[in-house]
Amino acid sequence: MYKILICDDERDIVSALRIYLSSEGYNCIEAYNGGQAVKAVEEGDVHLVLLDIMMPEVDGVTALTKIRQISNIPVIFLTAKSEDTDMILGLNIGADDYITKPFNPVEVIARVRSALRRYFELGGGRLVGEENMTVGGIEIDNGAKRVTVDGQEVTLTPREYEILRFLMQNKGKVFSPKEIYKSVWNDAPIGAENAVAVHIRHLREKIEIDPRNPRYIKVVWGHGYKIEEV
Repeated sequence: MYKILICDDERDIVSALRIYLSSEGYNCIEAYNGGQAVKAVEEGDVHLVLLDIMMPEVDGVTALTKIRQISNIPVIFLTAKSEDTDMILGLNIGADDYITKPFNPVEVIARVRSALRRYFELGGGRLVGEENMTVGGIEIDNGAKRVTVDGQEVTLTPREYEILRFLMQNKGKVFSPKEIYKSVWNDAPIGAENAVAVHIRHLREKIEIDPRNPRYIKVVWGHGYKIEEV
């Protein structure tokens, strides 16, 4: 049974989310500030985190930074529409998805189920029958969920892993942000350009020697992104 950590300083929201997710068979634990969330991830076998952005003591962005130092489990932000800047910052530092308040229970359950399936059942990527892939100095060992660049291991979030693997599976082909979003997020491409651009930028920072002059992940202006052999 998957264990979901719900973290929000509004107890009514935590209670509602617990009811939604428990009805689907998930085991839910609760936290009410970012410090409690980080401690729960450190101490427990947490499989996914629903994390509010604006909280007392330790906010969601700070908590996510600390969580990413110890775990790559999926993290979904709970965000108000007025918190777009914080949401983008969160995607930059490793959030996998976000849900805007007030949220639809059906959407919450669908996004949680999708994130868990991608990370734990598909190994952080889409299955195509290949355990290992290489493009230039980038190597993916899908069995070990390991990525190396020029022999050095790099740590990617689940979403970054999925994007990299998708592009490597389709080496040389150009995909629009909407196509990448639909393939990786497995969802309607709402806000695709923003979300994909943020994750691509962060991915480049980890796999490129010079992210401003990338060797691998290229932009084709007006069309999208591709990965190239070098």
